[in-house]
Amino acid sequence: MSETSPKLRAEMEGIPTYRPGRPAAAGGPVAYKLSSNENPYPPLPGVMESVTAAAASFNRYPDMACAGLTAELSDRFGVPAAHLATGTGSVGVAQQLLQATSGPGDEVVYAWRSFEAYPIITQISGATSVRVPLTEGETHDLDAMADAITDRTRLIFVCNPNNPTGTVVRRAELERFLDRVPGDVLVVLDEAYREFIRDAEVPDGVELYRDRPNVCVLRTFSKAYGLAGLRVGFAIAHEPVAAALRKTAVPFGVSQIAQEAAIASLRAEDALLGRVGSLVGERTRVVDGLRAQGWTVPETQANFVWLRLGERTAAFAEVCERHGVVVRPFAGEGVRVTVGETEANDIFLKAAAEFRKEI
Repeated sequence: MSETSPKLRAEMEGIPTYRPGRPAAAGGPVAYKLSSNENPYPPLPGVMESVTAAAASFNRYPDMACAGLTAELSDRFGVPAAHLATGTGSVGVAQQLLQATSGPGDEVVYAWRSFEAYPIITQISGATSVRVPLTEGETHDLDAMADAITDRTRLIFVCNPNNPTGTVVRRAELERFLDRVPGDVLVVLDEAYREFIRDAEVPDGVELYRDRPNVCVLRTFSKAYGLAGLRVGFAIAHEPVAAALRKTAVPFGVSQIAQEAAIASLRAEDALLGRVGSLVGERTRVVDGLRAQGWTVPETQANFVWLRLGERTAAFAEVCERHGVVVRPFAGEGVRVTVGETEANDIFLKAAAEFRKEI
């Protein structure tokens, strides 16, 4: 047997592993998972019926063009079907964007800390990450990001609201930033948590894209719509970018079950708004509770809160687990905690209060 191994691309060396939120242990003391920004509610009305019907034909390939879903999205957002592309969650579409724009010698700019998939998918593409530190207020430093643009920059991610801090970029500063970006650099507005925003000064990326050919908007059905397990997301972009996304998509990547579930979810908007409203109410309660305990909590417009804990991060996560909730620690930095059902939030607040007394 040969002792040599197949040659792999050099970019594979040192790629960080994506760390999903740890689930609650079956039969263990942990009752609630607040580590993955999932929606705690069951599927929206009509979704299970659509999924059940679609399951009867999963011996067949799905519609590779996602024609039904694309038509529904086109109507919902008032954009041409040619400006839409679907994929396996917004992170799948983000990876397609890198395949279409960036390779060895190119640069991808994003804030840090932000969505932990950005450095992974950038390195896979062979491009170089340019990480721009967040401000002291845990927000994007858009002036510094604009200053970081070079003739090698091909793509910029703006995560709005930002994961894991929940902070937002508002209209005036975002438009000023977009005006500074060269027209041949693609700006990706990652709006995975758009539905949870209540700040009127945060712009809808779809409105910004309309007259800016270098702006692409990412959305997902994983968060507010509660379809995290089905992996379906989409991009809205002008035709050259959307066409490139369709070329780089994994054939048949979005299952027919996912497509039908997404269509049914879009048609259940009243129920969606009610559920999101309940989560936003719980978000306010959690933030107020933490601040009353003495914590510094950045203003969040997502379905999670962020605590900057530094070297105490792991200890805080352990206390939460002892109480019965799993949170998402980022070693040496902080903890992101999803806003879940009322009972889970109560347990988390109790754990946070206990930890606060110990420091």
